[in-house]
Amino acid sequence: MRPDHPAPVEGSLRTALAESGSRVRPGGPGDAVGGVVPALVVRPADTAAAARVLAAADRHGAASVFRGGGTALDWGAPPCSADLLVETAGLRGIEHTAEDLVVTVGAGTPVSELVDVLAGAGQRLSVDPVRTGGTVGGMVATGVCGPRRLLHGALRDLVIGMTVVRADGVVARTGGRVVKNVAGYDLAKLHTGALGTLGLVASVTFRTHPLPPALRTVTAPVPSAARGERMAAALRARTVVPSAVALDWPAEGRADLTVALEGTAEGMAARVAGTVAALGGGEVADRLPAGWGLVAEQGTLVFLSGPPAASVAASARTCELAGAVGARVRVRGSAASGALYAAFAPGTGAAAVGEVLAGVRALPEWSATVLRAEPGVHGAGIDLWGTVPGLPLMRAVKDAFDPGRRLAPGRFTGGI
Repeated sequence: MRPDHPAPVEGSLRTALAESGSRVRPGGPGDAVGGVVPALVVRPADTAAAARVLAAADRHGAASVFRGGGTALDWGAPPCSADLLVETAGLRGIEHTAEDLVVTVGAGTPVSELVDVLAGAGQRLSVDPVRTGGTVGGMVATGVCGPRRLLHGALRDLVIGMTVVRADGVVARTGGRVVKNVAGYDLAKLHTGALGTLGLVASVTFRTHPLPPALRTVTAPVPSAARGERMAAALRARTVVPSAVALDWPAEGRADLTVALEGTAEGMAARVAGTVAALGGGEVADRLPAGWGLVAEQGTLVFLSGPPAASVAASARTCELAGAVGARVRVRGSAASGALYAAFAPGTGAAAVGEVLAGVRALPEWSATVLRAEPGVHGAGIDLWGTVPGLPLMRAVKDAFDPGRRLAPGRFTGGI
């Protein structure tokens, strides 16, 4: 709650929230979002109740932030204010139309629950989560995913419909429940990765895929950046059609390239052989490595994006930059997509983080976005986003969706 916020607002807002039929309680340190403690915490039971909650917040001029599983509350910038924390635990449910390869999921549904339900029907959401314990709404709000984005696209590409509660409490629906849906604007992509700054995601409809009959991984050591680039180039020249090409470049020790192959058992032997030949050897397994796609849960975390062909070199350069300032960083992610995550060791100073960010942003066509920063990094005023060419348009979108700037204010780039 902002220090200059009139005290009566909290009491009158709490009354209005109670009248919405939702559970309301005072906020505490355990409810902090980016270090900002909300005055009130409310848990609506369904989408209609969530609409009443946001309508009440809008009438009272209250700033709202959202929480699902609580695994990404420290992502993005700290909100400028947080009068109200809206919990999505009541927005649960899975409606799976298996024959159409479509599933609609409540935002508060744990990702693990969705995985189990789809697996029971021989299907999956072809996304590698980067965090454990999260909800579907949180996964969409952060918008990031792991190495298998190479074959099936990023998370935003699998969203075909969405129900969102606007800042004024109006429920809006975009897309639909069929894969070939071309009606209206694709507003779901705006909400994916927006950290709740454009609306409260209430439910999401995804396209699903059948579970592959066979899976193989080939893991090979990468002794140097030059050798790694040759391995990646040789792999691109092959017709093995990998689902993922995952790079793991630690601060010290062995770097690895892991290729995931999925498909029919009949064609797997030839694809594995082609992959091993491209990599110059490798260990073959019939399951994904432990911790596949997951990023470190502590410390400053940075998303690196650039030309896929330069992924190995960029990873090596990031670790080199960190080592030059006495920091430790581990880079993991999709080498074939140019989508990498650089995890700094917990306690890394702001100056070191800033030096590494500047060095990566100086690489041709590479960007570096701080997804999660430790308090010291925020306190030092480190630029989390770098240059954002589309910022004026993004601000215009924010003004259109949230003219009062009451949804997670300041949490996104440019103070959005």
